[in-house]
Amino acid sequence: MDASRNLLLLLRLKLEEGIYFVMKPVKVGVIGCGVIGSRHLSIASEMPHIELVAAADLIEANRTAAERFNPPKVYDNDIDLLDDDEVEAVVLAFPTQYRTEVALRAFEKGKHVLIEKPIAMNAAEVKQLIAARGNLVSGCCSSRKRFTPSAQIATHLITTGSLGKLRTVHCRAIIGTRAKPDTPRPAWRLTKALNGGGILVNWGCYDLDYLLGITGWQLKPHTVFAQTWTVPQVFESHIAPGSDAETHYTALIRCEDDIVLNVERGEFMTMHSHADWEIIGTEGSLKLNMQDDKPESIIHNCTTTEGGVASISLSEADETSEVQHSTPLSDFAAAIRENRQPSTSLEKALIVQKITDAIYASAETGNAVEIGK
Repeated sequence: MDASRNLLLLLRLKLEEGIYFVMKPVKVGVIGCGVIGSRHLSIASEMPHIELVAAADLIEANRTAAERFNPPKVYDNDIDLLDDDEVEAVVLAFPTQYRTEVALRAFEKGKHVLIEKPIAMNAAEVKQLIAARGNLVSGCCSSRKRFTPSAQIATHLITTGSLGKLRTVHCRAIIGTRAKPDTPRPAWRLTKALNGGGILVNWGCYDLDYLLGITGWQLKPHTVFAQTWTVPQVFESHIAPGSDAETHYTALIRCEDDIVLNVERGEFMTMHSHADWEIIGTEGSLKLNMQDDKPESIIHNCTTTEGGVASISLSEADETSEVQHSTPLSDFAAAIRENRQPSTSLEKALIVQKITDAIYASAETGNAVEIGK
């Protein structure tokens, strides 16, 4: 366990000291300056290995809000930003329905592309992106939760065989419902045509990326059996009128080597919030937490024939939400200078999207669905 704690300390030191300071700043433009786009603008304006050179948004109010980050240039459309030769890389932070078209246009202009989650409307679009990327760097922000020290120490333990042969990888994350909101809810968030889905693509892509990532992307999913539900009638007034996407889903995903991935997430639920993350192997298990609202922790359950199971707490890392939101862009910029793909490349994002597509297909048909190649 001392080796695990020493590794965690080194990871923390790297995050605190900053490992990208010697890099030539990557000149970034952000397309979409709403809530998530503003996070990227803030990060790009503060990080030493990123230079914010442009922002773009169709909505005037968003452009005005973006000015607080002092981008040298502000455009009212993506085409003008992509025509800017100073821009090396772009972040796409607007509704999913439109992102693939803009990403393909960016590739044509020779720009590296970081895409907000979910990566696309379906797996077919991700395949289009992979085919068009060429030698450019591109990936998805769904990696956001895997940059914390807890996630990195979990990855080390799992991928070095400390848990033995994996059996189950489990996530159950429930968000209880609070008082009725007094502000309008964003229409895109639970609209299939704009977002590709609901809670599954809004949060499920984080869950799947996190679980697949900390297990070293060794899981090879092949069959999904799933169910989705829309908002309970008692909470219909809490969401935007006309919303048609799911607010609750559960899926049993069978992988090669007899490993089972079991995921469930819900919001606007008729119960209190609850989160349970566990990875169980033949020689031990891990209990984790992927929530934003409390310090992360990781419990390593070790086993011996004589003593049975002994639990050891390996980390408590109090990262703020802002740090977590900065890491995909930091990694993306570093990947450009290091001539590699980011933490969640398009190929890895395709795996997440294939699972997502299969979950929706299984829920619609009521049958188990084979995950497409």
